[in-house]
Amino acid sequence: MRATQAYSPTRYWRHNLLLIVALLSLWWLVTFVPAYFALELSHYLIFGWPFSFWMAAFGAPLVFLLIVGLYAWWMAHCDQRARRTPRAGD
Repeated sequence: MRATQAYSPTRYWRHNLLLIVALLSLWWLVTFVPAYFALELSHYLIFGWPFSFWMAAFGAPLVFLLIVGLYAWWMAHCDQRARRTPRAGD
């Protein structure tokens, strides 16, 4: 959004919903794809434990934290940008 362009609440929420859909898709992939392929992934060992164990114990929770952090950072950025630009109709 350019600085000269008026702020639009509709555009703000459209960007918010697109971000939510993208992050929920990532969440779904991290949650269900390793579970679906758990038998195939169990053939790969890391320090004597199957990869599916590592993904469930460490990988997925780390990705979930990254998703929350990314959403908070991006929405703070969007909120700042929305406050800097004038509202449409003002």
